[in-house]
Amino acid sequence: MAASPSRLARLASHRLVRPLLLLATAGAAFGTGALLAGWLLVCANGQCPQAAALDGYVPRQTSRLYAIDGRFVAELGLERRTVTRLADIPPIVRQAFITTEDKRFYAHPGIDFVRIFGSVAANVVRGGFAQGFSTITMQLARNIFPERLTREKSIVRKLREAKVALDIERRYDKDQILELYLNQIYFGNGAFGVESASQRYFGKSVRDLGLPEAALLAALPKAPERYNPRRNPDRAIQRRNVVIELLRRDGRVGDADASLARAFPLQLAQRGEAGDVAPYFVEWVRRQLDEQFGRQLYEQGLRVYTTLDIDLQLAAERALEQQLAAIEGGKFGPYKHRSYEQYVTAGDDGVSAAAGITPYLQGAFVALDPVTGGVRAMVGGRDHDDSKFNRATQALRQPGSTFKPIVFAEAIQEGHTATESLLDAPLSVEQANGSTWSPQNYDGRSMGYMPLRRALYLSRNQATVRLGMSLGERNVMSLAQRLGISTTLPPYPSLHIGAADVYPLEMIAAYTAFAANGVRAKPTGIVRVEDAKGNVLWTPQPARTAVLAPAEAWLVTDMLKDVVRRGTAYRAVWGAGFRAPAAGKTGTTNDGADVWFIGYTRDLVAGVWIGFDRPRTIKGNAQGGDLAAPAWTAFMSEAVRRRGIPGDWGRPASLLAVPVDRVTGLRAGPSCPPERVYVDYFVAGTEPVAECDGSLPGGVPPDSLVGGPVPGTGYPGAPGRRRPAADTVNPFRLP
Repeated sequence: MAASPSRLARLASHRLVRPLLLLATAGAAFGTGALLAGWLLVCANGQCPQAAALDGYVPRQTSRLYAIDGRFVAELGLERRTVTRLADIPPIVRQAFITTEDKRFYAHPGIDFVRIFGSVAANVVRGGFAQGFSTITMQLARNIFPERLTREKSIVRKLREAKVALDIERRYDKDQILELYLNQIYFGNGAFGVESASQRYFGKSVRDLGLPEAALLAALPKAPERYNPRRNPDRAIQRRNVVIELLRRDGRVGDADASLARAFPLQLAQRGEAGDVAPYFVEWVRRQLDEQFGRQLYEQGLRVYTTLDIDLQLAAERALEQQLAAIEGGKFGPYKHRSYEQYVTAGDDGVSAAAGITPYLQGAFVALDPVTGGVRAMVGGRDHDDSKFNRATQALRQPGSTFKPIVFAEAIQEGHTATESLLDAPLSVEQANGSTWSPQNYDGRSMGYMPLRRALYLSRNQATVRLGMSLGERNVMSLAQRLGISTTLPPYPSLHIGAADVYPLEMIAAYTAFAANGVRAKPTGIVRVEDAKGNVLWTPQPARTAVLAPAEAWLVTDMLKDVVRRGTAYRAVWGAGFRAPAAGKTGTTNDGADVWFIGYTRDLVAGVWIGFDRPRTIKGNAQGGDLAAPAWTAFMSEAVRRRGIPGDWGRPASLLAVPVDRVTGLRAGPSCPPERVYVDYFVAGTEPVAECDGSLPGGVPPDSLVGGPVPGTGYPGAPGRRRPAADTVNPFRLP
């Protein structure tokens, strides 16, 4: 009987099944064998890192800088990381990462086969590597051995990664692995590890985080840049909420808590809480630390306690920027240059900011403790991102009249007195090249004879040049060097009115000797350095040098008080309502290219410089008293509000208080007109002996007198004489 077609088909199919089954079995066996062979050979010949390397593994840790009050300032390192124990990481933070990255972490041996099959199926359907299956242990292996386990998407890399993960799991328990992972992963914005990320984004330790913050951290490792909350807040919130939902579905948080967390606004650390303060100061300190510690600084998690006062730093930044903006806005008269705001709006115009050259108005600000030299605030420019050049420590600028106190200090050291008569009149000095130099006063006038005190607080150039030349340039240079000025000072008469280049930090620090009884303090930014365990590695000692006798320093300060109370800084300081005991000096260079004010109280020295990186006139009639001093007053007013009003300088017992005639400088006798009498101070042996008899010096008639009472305190200004003819015969001898 013939077979039916259907039966024949069945027989044919049966004949085909067996070979196909055999073929499939052989293929599977071959595939399994190939996979097994690949598994055995993938790490042959040392192609995989050894898990045993983790026995001595210490993650690279950033060194952390702290302010004088212990607040966090900045991190320094190849990777910004602070290692934290697992016990100090809240359960909600740990769970957020486990739920997001590897929910079966505590159940698998390093490889999650359940997740692998699901991932393979998804990748077959979608094509390529659409879905990964890395466990936390596999990620740890990749992050710790990045040179050996690259991020290329290949089966070989995955096999190696899996094999190392299994080795890690055999050697370490789950909590050890999780701790290493949470301290190793990258969170963007330069932060490695949960502690560093928490400080960076939230300004607080990871131990203080709640659900919304924990979820945000757990959201970042997937794509740190894409979900960076500072740059992409909307994406960050969206991803954070996905993590919260995963925690809810997993039963790790309740519905109500999840709902509240999803509605929680993004609250990132403000500037000053997350370490984004004082970038110029941080870099200045980093260079010193690098010289001392080298790579240790960047890898071993040193703790650096600095002299910085964050509140004063922020006050200095505000004061300087507000003053610069006011100048650009025309508050002090027409301003014809491009403003910083215009520069930012227009974008880069090709100017090399990296070389320290920006086209907009710049400034520098430094505040120091006069006793220790500790830098309390340092601003090296308007925008550290735009220009890393530190104008406080790296710029060479002419100090103008802020140099004059050094000349007058040398005069006091040599036995001259504040009442001694000094001629403010035209003079001509023959230069080495045969040319003639004729210094001018700022106002184009000469005021005749006047006491040293008045010549200083009115900042008379011609009088100062005469004084400096009589003292000798070499002597003035020597004192400047003892006060910490390290730049080369040419021995020319123009030195006395600040024509030589100086570093602003050094110029400001020179005033510590006036503020601290004659002892100069070298600027320092470091209090001590500890290792990660708290062992003290370095405690730099304050470098202090006695430069002036206490009585001499007090006399200089007393004269500089008059700058504030009735001199070139009167309007910006005393006239603006600042009444704490203070002294200082304004400075303006040729053509108004640099303006300065350096002032101090008994407990704080602060200096301001304003100008362009490429020197040019700031504005018509630019003066340090108008353009720089207001920033100092704003800063110091805030400092006084925070720290209290400092006391006045105590007058040394060795100084004599003597009533003198403001016209002649002689001791006030019975015949001296009372309206001409005031009290001045003298080192014993320098006080006037001869008495005023009421007559005028040199037989000059009364109507030739200039000066008179100066607004401010009622202190009478010292009159001089009529402007003499140009003195070219002996222009530098004191009368």
